[in-house]
Amino acid sequence: MEIFSNLALGFATASTLGNLGFCLIGVLLGTLIGVLPGIGATATIAMLLPITFQLGDPVSALIMLAGIYYGAQYGGSTTAILINMPGESSSAVTAIDGYQLARRGRAGTALAVAAIGSFFAGTISTFLVALFAPPLTIIALKFGAAENFSLMIVGLVSSVALAHGSVIKALCMLALGLLFGLVGTDVFTGVPRFILGISAYTDGLSFVAVAIGVFGVAEILRNLESERTREVMQTTISGLLPTREEMKAIVGPVLRGTGVGSLLGILPGGGAILAAFASYTIEKRLSKSPEEFGRGAIAGVAGPESANNAGAQTSFIPMLTLGIPANPVMALMIGAMIIQGIVPGPNVASEQPALFWGIIASMWIGNIMLVILNLPLIGLWVRLLKVPYYVLFPIIMAFCAIGVYSVNSNPYDLFAVAGFGLLGYILVKLHCEPAPFLLGFVLGPMLEENLRRAMKLSHGDPMTFVTRPISATLIAIAILVLVVVLLPSVRKKRDEVFVEEEG
Repeated sequence: MEIFSNLALGFATASTLGNLGFCLIGVLLGTLIGVLPGIGATATIAMLLPITFQLGDPVSALIMLAGIYYGAQYGGSTTAILINMPGESSSAVTAIDGYQLARRGRAGTALAVAAIGSFFAGTISTFLVALFAPPLTIIALKFGAAENFSLMIVGLVSSVALAHGSVIKALCMLALGLLFGLVGTDVFTGVPRFILGISAYTDGLSFVAVAIGVFGVAEILRNLESERTREVMQTTISGLLPTREEMKAIVGPVLRGTGVGSLLGILPGGGAILAAFASYTIEKRLSKSPEEFGRGAIAGVAGPESANNAGAQTSFIPMLTLGIPANPVMALMIGAMIIQGIVPGPNVASEQPALFWGIIASMWIGNIMLVILNLPLIGLWVRLLKVPYYVLFPIIMAFCAIGVYSVNSNPYDLFAVAGFGLLGYILVKLHCEPAPFLLGFVLGPMLEENLRRAMKLSHGDPMTFVTRPISATLIAIAILVLVVVLLPSVRKKRDEVFVEEEG
């Protein structure tokens, strides 16, 4: 019965007028950036991190950022269906059949099915977060330094396994992120390191500057280079209600998509993206008419949309309970917590129960807001799709610069944004996935701290990581994941998944 009292606390926190307002702002902004191709939830949340510092109340800040994330999953399907240009990478699979339905004049039906699947999946997966997060928190509280180090190794290795492109490149990005995370003052000795004589970096590189550079500025540069003409398939949307037969047909795909997404969303890396592709593959194999897929199959919209929204919600589980980000957005959420003076990890539930349960409760409220607001606002989103990107990017760049400077009033942070923006663009051109870089940057300091603490407690004996049962199990899992993903057959199948997703 404790879960009900905790949820009551969560709803009491999330239902205050201020938090309802921030939740509404989050889901509307998330839908907007999901609709506008070329911005994305990761870049937007990175740009908004400075605002969370100014808000003061961490609950309101995190509720807004969470709303942006799962709101973007809703919005991404709109452009995927109307112009065959997914606003979010996890909506790429939705475009396959959603756009074909729009070409046949059934965009309204496709959008409604996407909204229904998203709402159901979001509701169920949020319940799973509420159900499984507390037990995981209790288990995590029993972890020592060795177990925490091994757990982070599992998270980092998994992010490499699920990253796009070459595993070797992903490992290099992870190592680069870990190295940049070491810039600053040594926690144990107090000696500055890797600061290149710049005293402004003694506290380390600004997480906000790094995140905005690698994701925000790099994304802007990439979109300026490859902006496509947006041709909306339908400017007037009608027939939003699916028929009774269509409602029956989507029940199975929605349920299966929710299950697949809830499971894969927990995995570090790209769980929501992988879940959408896995759901599409399952539905195609189970269908009595597989030839319809790619030509406007309603199940090809319902399954993946349910999967990517469920994956987005359950990715909060490792972030809230273990302090381990399942994807770049969760890494940014952890950054927002650190900015607010909150130490991510299992202690959050006991030390900040209103924050922990307020975020979970806000997901239910946000999903209700999305399903009520999204379909009536489709006409507005269609008009916004006609705004050219060259009008948007100067505003975004100015917003980024002002936001970064406002956090620490440090001009060197602006240089860092420019430098990491250029680095992020180069990584994109080299087909290197930036997600492992950011995860390495966020987890690097914690990884080092737990490694050194474990070594001190064991008097320098590295065997402590394999003689402690939980730590040894986690290390074995990390090695197994790395070995499996490097197997030729698995590597080939992995490459096929990401090629098909990007296509």
